[in-house]
Amino acid sequence: RKSLAGDPRLTLQIDRERDYYERQSQAVTTIIRVLGVSVALVMGVGAIFGALNTMYASVAARAREIATIRAIGFAEWSIVASFLLESLFISFIGGLIGCAGVIPLNGYSTSTINWQTFSNLAFAFEITPLLMGLGMLFALAMGLVGGLPPSIRAARMPVITALREL
Repeated sequence: RKSLAGDPRLTLQIDRERDYYERQSQAVTTIIRVLGVSVALVMGVGAIFGALNTMYASVAARAREIATIRAIGFAEWSIVASFLLESLFISFIGGLIGCAGVIPLNGYSTSTINWQTFSNLAFAFEITPLLMGLGMLFALAMGLVGGLPPSIRAARMPVITALREL
């Protein structure tokens, strides 16, 4: 390497093969990452709306029970906490199902073309404990965001109006 780099007649850039292909495949890697994050965000927003819908339906179906526990003296924060815990539990179960569903993809290899060098670019899916933990945190965050507005609505529900629905 020193003899080639020291020769002024040569204009070479000396790299290891792995570094060369890594640099050449950076554009494709970026595209795959951007697409993956975009799909995850769109699906996350859809999941939040699903959680909102589920929790609003749960609040509407349990209006009498909410009014009853409010009438016997439960505080608003305890109702918020109970609905948030329910939402977090549902999202936790969904996150576990998602983690279990992705485990078979661990080690799966596929390839695509590298448009810069027209070579084949192979990559493997690696499902690490860190990624599974981040996925669970993402699921819990979606459950929290999707469960907070309905739980606040449940806590602020007027007792008399809800009891009239009997």
